[in-house]
Amino acid sequence: MGYVYALLAALLFGANGSLAKVVLEAGVTPAQLTFVRVLTVTLIAGAWLLVSDRSAFRVGWRQLGVLAALGVVGIALLQWFYAMALTLLPVGLTLLLEYLAVVAVAVFARLVFKEQVKPRLWLAIALVLVGLVLVAQIGRGEVSALGVLYGLAAAAALTVYFLVGERQVSASSPLAVAFWAMGFATVFWAIFSGWWQLDPALLQSQTSLGGSLDVVVLPVWAPLAVTAVAGTFAPFLLSFLALKHLTATAAGITSSAEVLFAFAVAWLWLGESLDPAQLLGVAIVTAGIVLAQTARATKTSDPELAVAALLAPEPHGN
Repeated sequence: MGYVYALLAALLFGANGSLAKVVLEAGVTPAQLTFVRVLTVTLIAGAWLLVSDRSAFRVGWRQLGVLAALGVVGIALLQWFYAMALTLLPVGLTLLLEYLAVVAVAVFARLVFKEQVKPRLWLAIALVLVGLVLVAQIGRGEVSALGVLYGLAAAAALTVYFLVGERQVSASSPLAVAFWAMGFATVFWAIFSGWWQLDPALLQSQTSLGGSLDVVVLPVWAPLAVTAVAGTFAPFLLSFLALKHLTATAAGITSSAEVLFAFAVAWLWLGESLDPAQLLGVAIVTAGIVLAQTARATKTSDPELAVAALLAPEPHGN
């Protein structure tokens, strides 16, 4: 069942990119969308703590500062960079760029923290670089340079999230880390997202789901709610269930399928297609990501599984 949970989580997160794009094109800003997503997870984690372990709300002032940095850089800015990239790039390419954090974490761990990594890491880096050249069509000007920069910024923020988050989890309650980090991200975007400028009339207005679902018309609040619940809460829960049955490495490799799901859903739904060279690049980058996953066999290097580990009652390392 562990692989089923991991694949379902990957499918939901992969599909969420296309749904988020519909919400953004309807007029909700990337910052407002990010605020809704982090607020949703904060409420889930807070409710879970209230029921399971209220003492986990107590953390020291020094740790609180680290959690604030984790929440602002590793969560708030990550989600915003991702949403901004979505407005300029195809869904699959955006997620592919964000997943470069998997490779960056392994490199940073080796060069800075002097952790042992397997030689396959260097092959993974080579595969990722070659694949990205093919996908981004470098030199042909067919991909937004600004969009690529946002995608790379998302990867950098996700790298911070991995490196800081996994060490915070080892020192305190994983659920408390999730609550406080997401909470600080929520506070950050409560100040800077301009959520109060979100016109209720916009939420009530009708929007088409576009592409092959163009005939489906819903009020804007409907896809916004779905991306917050089915695109955030449900896959986080499924990722947590996957970690109860699989090792972190096995689950991480399985949910790398999210990249492929994102491309497939965006193609079937939004009509975002790639030429043969770009498809080859996607396959090469995905292979590099899987190799990088296994280069640090004792760590979780997956966006959703990392959050799931934060939500788990106990750390699930190997």
